[in-house]
Amino acid sequence: MKKTALLNAKLSGVIASLGHTDGLTICDAGLPIPSEQQCVDLALTQGVPSFVTTLKVVLTELFVERIVLAQDIKQFNPSVEKQLIEIIDEIEQQQGRSIEIEYIAHSEFKQRSNQAKAVIRTGECSPYANVILYSGVPF
Repeated sequence: MKKTALLNAKLSGVIASLGHTDGLTICDAGLPIPSEQQCVDLALTQGVPSFVTTLKVVLTELFVERIVLAQDIKQFNPSVEKQLIEIIDEIEQQQGRSIEIEYIAHSEFKQRSNQAKAVIRTGECSPYANVILYSGVPF
């Protein structure tokens, strides 16, 4: 059995398949996901698993060089944004490298999310709790 925090085999496999600059979206329960896009649907019920919990576990295995957020998160979900930024600050310290943060319009976010290698759907039911993580390299 794996020793790391991430036990979901499909999600672990998706992360292992990411190459440099590949995108991985972690989204709330409402973000539209094209049927042809690879999706790891973790949603069980409202709030389970949460966006923040899922993000923390994914970041135990993924080296991130940049993230993209919808600018609406600042106004409509500032508590999740604050938690996300604190987590990214911690990851920067662990990785020893800065992580670029980009804010874009939600309509553009949805388009970019559709280009990500995969989407992880959570049970989060708060607005704009979505992020695209772009894979970096640890060397």
